[in-house]
Amino acid sequence: MRRHLRPALLLAALALLSACKEEVAQSTVPQDMTPETLGYYCQMNLLEHPGPKAQVFLDGSPAPLFFSQVRDAIAYVRGPEQVAPILAVYVNDMGNAGATWDRPGDGNWIAADKAFYVVGSARQGGMGAPETVPFASRERAEAFIRAEGGRVLTLADIPDDMVLAPVEAGADQGVDDEDFRGRLRALPNKAGG
Repeated sequence: MRRHLRPALLLAALALLSACKEEVAQSTVPQDMTPETLGYYCQMNLLEHPGPKAQVFLDGSPAPLFFSQVRDAIAYVRGPEQVAPILAVYVNDMGNAGATWDRPGDGNWIAADKAFYVVGSARQGGMGAPETVPFASRERAEAFIRAEGGRVLTLADIPDDMVLAPVEAGADQGVDDEDFRGRLRALPNKAGG
């Protein structure tokens, strides 16, 4: 009888261990931005930049990667630099009643693959590059076009060169070399004390 008890105890222990190892499904519920939310590429506070934002959930990472511009998130998704499989991508619905260009909203996240995007409008995103402006409805996107120009595309129809091509800095976006040198000279000299 003792011999039969050992295999039963071993099976019970294995069952308990496998129950402990059971994987918990990762949450991909969109998160609202806070004053601590930083853009993935720029590492700047997102609330300080206008225009729609995006968030990308990666497998194994509890927090999403946030992007200062929707264009940047699309470039990330299409680029080779992901370190883990992408589970979900969300963008601000700029047709939501609470969304403005300066405050794209809280709680108005929509799945990126369900959105209608206005491309080629007069609006620039939070980092000064052309923006792909997302809307939950085609009608709201078309209303935006009447005011700002552009055309409506789905995510799959946005050409790679619209999001992957470098953006030329205009005169107002360029660095003033003399100002930059002046600020460098004004820094304390760490070596000399």
